[in-house]
Amino acid sequence: MQISETALNEVWVLEPTLHGDKRGYFLEAFRESYFADAYPGLRFVQDNESKSSRGTLRGLHYQLRFPQGKLVRAISGEIFDVAVDLRRSSPTFGQWVGEILSDSNRKQLWIPPGFGHGIYILSETALVAYKCSEYYHPEDDHSLAWNDPDLAISWPLVLDPPLLSEKDRVAKSFREAKLFE
Repeated sequence: MQISETALNEVWVLEPTLHGDKRGYFLEAFRESYFADAYPGLRFVQDNESKSSRGTLRGLHYQLRFPQGKLVRAISGEIFDVAVDLRRSSPTFGQWVGEILSDSNRKQLWIPPGFGHGIYILSETALVAYKCSEYYHPEDDHSLAWNDPDLAISWPLVLDPPLLSEKDRVAKSFREAKLFE
């Protein structure tokens, strides 16, 4: 597994080593020891999966009292995956990174607690799986506006406007949202 830092040094791109032959392939998608030094005591408690159609945008989501770290990958299809630093005390507060994750590049994105997360579907459909370091708490669910001008995320839109849930359609702006201290 190759692990690379992004412009937000706590957000990582993980590229598994692929072992393949004419029968197919094998890869190791997760190993706890990769996280042990940087995140002592980190454990994943929930695995999530979503299937979405082209042009769907999910996010930017986060939990304040129960922040989640997420290890995201596209099992099928292609997505643009985004992490936004929402920690006021961070030198990269308000900055974002985006990475294309797909079934062909097999990359994963590690998004630590304290970050907002969003995905945008580039392919006809995409199946996305992610491990979470905290349980989902609906009462603690927050959304930031995907198109907030203060964040200025460069979404590679294939549909404009994107397909949004009602929750994401009425999400708070970066300036009015409750964020991490």
